[in-house]
Parts: sequence; structure tokens; C-alpha cells
Amino acid sequence: MEKKLNQCDFCDKSFSKSTNLTTHRRTHTGEKPYACDVCEKSFSESSQLTKHKRTHTGEKPYACDVCEKSFSTSSNLTIHRRMHTGEKPFPCDVCEKSFSQSGNLTAHRHTHTGEKPYACDVCDKSFPTSSNFTTHRRTHTGEKPYACDVCEKSFSEIGSLTKHKRTHTGEKPYKCDVCEKSFSTSSNLTTHRRTHTGEKPYACDVCEKSFSASTDLTIHRRMHTGEKPFPCDVCEKSFSQSGNLIAHRRTHTGEKPYACDVCEKSFSESSHLTRHKRTHTGEKPYACDVCEKSFSTSTDLTIHRRMHTGEKPFPCDVCDKSFSKSGNLIAHRRMHTGEKPYACDVCEKSFTESGSLTKHRRTHTGEKPYACDVCEKSFSRSTDLTIHRRMHTGEKPYACDVCEKSFSESGSLTKHRRTHTGEKPYACDVCDKSFSRWP
Repeated sequence: MEKKLNQCDFCDKSFSKSTNLTTHRRTHTGEKPYACDVCEKSFSESSQLTKHKRTHTGEKPYACDVCEKSFSTSSNLTIHRRMHTGEKPFPCDVCEKSFSQSGNLTAHRHTHTGEKPYACDVCDKSFPTSSNFTTHRRTHTGEKPYACDVCEKSFSEIGSLTKHKRTHTGEKPYKCDVCEKSFSTSSNLTTHRRTHTGEKPYACDVCEKSFSASTDLTIHRRMHTGEKPFPCDVCEKSFSQSGNLIAHRRTHTGEKPYACDVCEKSFSESSHLTRHKRTHTGEKPYACDVCEKSFSTSTDLTIHRRMHTGEKPFPCDVCDKSFSKSGNLIAHRRMHTGEKPYACDVCEKSFTESGSLTKHRRTHTGEKPYACDVCEKSFSRSTDLTIHRRMHTGEKPYACDVCEKSFSESGSLTKHRRTHTGEKPYACDVCDKSFSRWP
């Protein structure tokens, strides 16, 4: 058989230029004649070395004419421009999906074929793309080659480093075209858009619940399986979410990295700081759609809604009682077990709830942190302040369903009801006499 011009003597591939053949042959021989004079890395093409050197110099000669972003390679600029134009020139020939990068199309095609050509030689896992395979290998080696030049943090993926850098720069290049909100990652924008469309494409195969983000579905599934893949290396506790483990570790270290810029208070979790800041601003962004009440946290709104629906999703496994809050169930269970884990360090008294211990400690310290904004009176408990304020406002929210009488305290209503029922729950242990009120 006659040999073609510039044909590879290893395989059947032919090239229009001899230089292209020379470069191609190196894929067979493994030759990498272009060495970096800064690090030990070598390359099979001079153009690859030129691009690599920019990782050392930081040079980014390719600038976007729409925004101020610059890139070290022309191909990266071309891909970036499509973010502005919306161009997706690589269509899938099986479905209607299109992509801005050819590599993304190649990876997508594997979802149709099920092909995973890249197998790990350490474990049995296979991957549809070489980049996924390379990233996976680092879970075995622990390699994190992408280092942040601002802090000391390193990453196994360049994409993770790019996202991380935005925590320093504050850059949010992905803007919602419905509202003005911007995001640091494209995936966060995609998830956010679903708040406008109401789309929840990730459905649980155990129950009927659907989610707008795949991560939310993954976390939800663990509620069914009981899986807690994030163990604490200090104690035996495990968690279903990595974020919960990070927050938990701080109970051991005492670290509180989130500081309030108004007062000196610090917090172990950013969400706790966000909630705390609302005590300064008075912001209550979570409004009930049944009544006009607003709340500073989404959890408070969820709990409040149960007052309207009557939902009590936390049942006791000892008795028939159910609760609207998980914390109330935990406290209730201690009534069965007799457990009192919160001990006072001044006296020997113990309590079933941490809140009860906090209130008790004030009997020793004399602290009264709840001050009335009408008069100068202060109280050791917030509930006492709430009751006291009604003396100024005249509010009596507890109404008798038998007569028209109203009361400022729930306890007063309970006592009053006994005048209708004749109930006398307080019995003398010496004689047979009973009373409607404790003497």
C-alpha cells in the first residue's frame, strides 16, 4: 500500500504539514522537548510551553471587549465571550441541548451512551471525561495543585480555585435577567432562576418531594437512608452535611470566625451572624401568607405556619404527644428519661433545657437583660417583659371561650376556666379538701 504524504508510521493518520506530523509523533513516543525554565514541567509543543509560562508570569494578554476580564489563552477568551453572547455552537445530535464548549458536548454525549471510558486503577470507579478522572485521582493522592495567591488555601480543581478567588474579590459575574441579583457561580444562578420559574427538577424516589437543586435532593435522601457521611475526628458524632460538621468542629475549638461589625459579638456560623444582625436592623424578611406577622428567620416562619395548619411533625415514641418543634420533642423526651443535662456551676440544680439553665443563672447573677422601653423596669426573662408590656398597652390576648373575659397571661386564663369547669386540681395531702389554685 502506497504511503500518503506526511503519514504517521505508528498509526494511519496523515497531515497536511510535516511540522504537524512531527508534533503528532510525540503522542506515540512521549517526547516533550520544550521544558519550562522555572519549574520541571515539559511539553510536546512550543505553544503549550508559552501558555504554561503565563501561569508563572501571570500574563493575560487576551482581554474581553465587553467586560474588563483578561485571559492567558485566546481559547479561554473565546469561551468567555459566549457568556456575554449566549452562543452555544456545539449542539447535541440526540437531544436539543447545546453547549458553549466542545468538551462539555463530549461529556454530555456520554449521558446518552452511558460510556465511561476513563477507569481508575486504584478503585473501581469510571468516568465519562478525562478531567473528571484526573480530579478523582487526587482524592487518592491528596494532590491540590491549584493554590490561591491571596491566602494559603489549595484546591484539587482549577474551577474550585476560580470560585474561591471570588470570595476575596467579591466578583459576581453571573447576573439574573429577571431581577438584579448577581452570583459568583453559574450553578448558583441556575438554581436562583428556579425561584422565578418555580421549577423543581430533582425529585425524591422515596417520597414525592422535589427540589430546585441537586445538592438539596442529596441531603434530603439522607433523611430516608439515615446516612451521615461526615464524621467528627474529635468525638463520635456524624453529620449528613459537610457544613454541619464544620460548624460542629467549632464546638471543640471554640472558634467564632464571624464577627458583628455593630457590637463585639462573634459567631461560629455565618447564618448565626446574619440572624444576629437583624436584631440591630429590625429586619424581618420572612412574612406569613396567612396573617401579617413577619419573622427574622425562615425557621421561625416555618414553626409559626404550623400554628395555622396545626401540623405537629415531631411525635414522641413513648407517648402519643406530638410537637411543632424538634427542640420541644427533645425537651419532652427528658420527662420520660428524667435526664437533666444542663447543670448550674454555682449550685447543684440541673435542668432539662439549656434555656431553663440560662434563666436560672440569672437568679445568681441578678442579671435582667430585658428592659421595658416605656418605663425603667427590667426583667430576667423575655416572657416576663412581654407580660409586663401588656400593662402599658392594655393588650389581653387570652380570651375565655365560655364568657367574654380576656387576660394578659395564659396562666390567668387557665385559672379562670376552672370557675366554669369546677376543676380543683390541687389536693391537700392531709385532708380531702381540693383547690382550683395553688395556695
